[in-house]
Amino acid sequence: MHYISTRNSSHAVSASEAIVSGLSPDGGLFLPDEIPDFTLMDISALGELSYPERAAEVMSRFLTDFSKEELLSYAKSAYPRAKFGEDPAPVVKLNDTYILELFHGPTCAFKDFALQMLPYLLTASLKKNHIKKEVAILVATSGDTGKAALMGFADVPGTKICVFYPDGGTSNIQRLQMTTQSGKNVMVAAVRGNFDDTQNGVKEIFTDEAFKAELSDAGILLSSANSINWGRLVPQIAYYFSAYCDLVDAGEIRLGDEINVAVPTGNFGNILAAFFAKLSGLPIKRFLCASNRNNVLTDFIRTGIYDRNRPFYLTTSPSMDILISSNLERLLFILCGLNDEQVKEYMSSLNEIGRYEIAPEMLQALQSQFSCGCAGDELAADTIQSVFEHTDYLLDPHTAVAVSAYAAYRAGTGDETPTVIASTASPFKFPGSVLAALGKASNPDEFEMIRRLSDIADLDAPPQLTELRSKAERFTTVVDPAEMKSVVTALKNL
Repeated sequence: MHYISTRNSSHAVSASEAIVSGLSPDGGLFLPDEIPDFTLMDISALGELSYPERAAEVMSRFLTDFSKEELLSYAKSAYPRAKFGEDPAPVVKLNDTYILELFHGPTCAFKDFALQMLPYLLTASLKKNHIKKEVAILVATSGDTGKAALMGFADVPGTKICVFYPDGGTSNIQRLQMTTQSGKNVMVAAVRGNFDDTQNGVKEIFTDEAFKAELSDAGILLSSANSINWGRLVPQIAYYFSAYCDLVDAGEIRLGDEINVAVPTGNFGNILAAFFAKLSGLPIKRFLCASNRNNVLTDFIRTGIYDRNRPFYLTTSPSMDILISSNLERLLFILCGLNDEQVKEYMSSLNEIGRYEIAPEMLQALQSQFSCGCAGDELAADTIQSVFEHTDYLLDPHTAVAVSAYAAYRAGTGDETPTVIASTASPFKFPGSVLAALGKASNPDEFEMIRRLSDIADLDAPPQLTELRSKAERFTTVVDPAEMKSVVTALKNL
């Protein structure tokens, strides 16, 4: 299996080369030139395996220059019980839906599944391609990716990592998770502006050939831990297969029954992983793309027009505060029949005028599989309160957006297909917003709010969050987007 660029389908590389590069030299994103086929018997066999075994089997179908033995070794190291608990990705029945809990890892967010795995994939890929240089990992984060990447790559030999986040655009807990990170090879900086400014700044660095040559001369190779890197996406495909197996094992569905998948998303990576699971044979009927007030994806799925020329809002679900969804480019490439020239035209239009409109037949193909919905802060808060009152289950604001959007979808369509809702973060990462939703007074002390939320919900707060209270902040730099390159240059001295 080879990987081709969305902007130059003749540029084919191996899986390990795609992981090392992160982004194609033409600015495109890599995706496989063929899709593996899981039969129902294959899926049934996955049900007999542990989570690391399931993950290794799924990844082996996509990463064909890695052996199953290699991938199983990485998965066992990436998802140990000490970091993820007895069941890394449990499915919890909530009334007549199913919550896929993806927040039991070391940073309490779904990004852990990819970013605990990526360091193993990347370091192995370097060896497979006989690359001796140090790798500098650049990350733009809207909240969760940054900490997960820092945790994954801290003190990994042969790597350095630099994380940029929008100043004031994350929760305080998310910010503290990043700014207190230990490790001799890590760097963190806030960027004046929103996530799109931050993400664009990282993309510009990746496409600056002169700057990359300067770093190369210093023995440094750039790569990415954002979901533009295929090595980030492929581990996420695994947990959708795992959720389906768990539903079958629990007798909630029969093998071969279709399910729906609802995902709160801003950058489109998590829901795209579910889409690749379906392409590979997982019985998924529809995808529900759930947005917050920054509902550019909702409008796109409804109209076929992607338009980022709109107000940007800071919401209680900050990881979704995004107007430029990078991973959508991979879906566009598939929808237009792998037409790289068409994708380049769309991306050029997005860059130059901030919008593009897809062809009618592409919109029809999109809407045949994707539905959408959005929920603002007030509706998300109402959902948190209602669900807790009726079930004693505590949602974080991002998951609440998806639960709310799904309720509206079901009421509007009557679709009663069993539905898995991806729960992307622990509610304890956003204690102020969750307490306010429950009608409880907030407190200037973030950690006091975590304690109070723990008492109200009768749940133990994750120690990796409560321990932040005693950690000193190491990184307080704030830069303009134009200064991001100078921060990366400082990696030479780490």
